[in-house]
Amino acid sequence: MTALPTGEQYVLRSADAEAVVVEVGGGLRTYRSGGRDLLDGFGEREMAANARGQVLAPWPNRLRDGRFRWDGEEHETPLSEAATGNAIHGLVRYLPWQVVDRTSDSVRLQHLLHPQPGYPWTLRLEVGYELTPDGLRVQTTATNDGDEALPYGEGHHPYLAAGAGLHVDDCTLTAPGATRLETDERALPVGSAEVAGTPYDLRAGRLVGDLVIDHCFTDLERDADGLAWVRFAGPDGRGTALWLDGAYTHLQLFTGDVVPEPRRRQGLAVEPMTCPPNAFATGESVIRLEPGESTTASWGLAPLG
Repeated sequence: MTALPTGEQYVLRSADAEAVVVEVGGGLRTYRSGGRDLLDGFGEREMAANARGQVLAPWPNRLRDGRFRWDGEEHETPLSEAATGNAIHGLVRYLPWQVVDRTSDSVRLQHLLHPQPGYPWTLRLEVGYELTPDGLRVQTTATNDGDEALPYGEGHHPYLAAGAGLHVDDCTLTAPGATRLETDERALPVGSAEVAGTPYDLRAGRLVGDLVIDHCFTDLERDADGLAWVRFAGPDGRGTALWLDGAYTHLQLFTGDVVPEPRRRQGLAVEPMTCPPNAFATGESVIRLEPGESTTASWGLAPLG
């Protein structure tokens, strides 16, 4: 058998729920519960196109010109979004991850990111997936394995599904952001605005319809446990919920308008992020990891209806 585009496939099962995690990128390929697809995932013989299900580290989203300054030194990373002159979604999306621990309903993967042009530090990443009948929990830990302080940010890129045959237009979206970052033609932040009174106020829920979203939100409303929730449901009220803990201060929503057919607007990307776009350049919410220090963030998925 020829090698699969995303390498080894790690199948997790719990009651009637099943998830598939992949070796390449340490990402999440599929998640089903009660016979329904909760993710708009991809097949085992497909690449993870459009960042589908991927881990975004050591920075999420876009970095203008791939350039940033850290502790007085200038750094320049390769441009992975050449059309806009941006470096996007970090450095580990298409690299192999190794299994650290595995059970029938969980897997923990690790990748050691070695120094390279534009990111000359040693960063150890671990991502763990744990499946229960009630939902899927994802926990990411980053550790500075080098001898100099390093900059770090992280995100994930699942596409939520509301049901077979449904598109984003047919679904109701509830999301917690009180502030939306305004962007330029390169999808980089140029300011911010309150969502109140605008079509982007999703806090009470609204039918997506023809609304186009590719924006980062912050000032996230949270429940008593400190969790922010996104709910994405079809006309029958069934769909997918995503929660994110306090480590994720920003949330990117993307209705998939530039995704090629037939996947265009078929799933909603909901991206928990520890920092906003272009954070390495601006310094906003960038985590400083001293040698030996670690940071952890968690998010998860659950069926609706």
